[in-house]
Amino acid sequence: MDEKRNSRRLDLDVTVELERIDDHQGVTTLKLVHVDITDLSKSGIGFVAKAPLDLGSYYNTKLQIWTKETIEAVIEIVRREETEEGYHYGAKFIGMIESDALKIDIYQIFYEYNENMSR
Repeated sequence: MDEKRNSRRLDLDVTVELERIDDHQGVTTLKLVHVDITDLSKSGIGFVAKAPLDLGSYYNTKLQIWTKETIEAVIEIVRREETEEGYHYGAKFIGMIESDALKIDIYQIFYEYNENMSR
């Protein structure tokens, strides 16, 4: 399988809630979905959820990272695979402030350094 990511993904033990953004006839519909993140990079996230989510749908999300800071972003669902736990999703960040993307970069450098030191 070819790697399609532009950024290395990081394993992260975090839970987040997604808030769906729909614009149907000028009315915004919000739907909260609980997910467990399986991986994270500055370009997107992978997660498991029991609820079926539509490909191409958009969600506001608040993600508490390892420093206990919160990253706010808009994601788009780009991949869905049915599993025994529910569904495994891939989503790309389509809206995130640069300082939050930098926090993920810094963690990635720290993570890679510790991984190399433990070898």
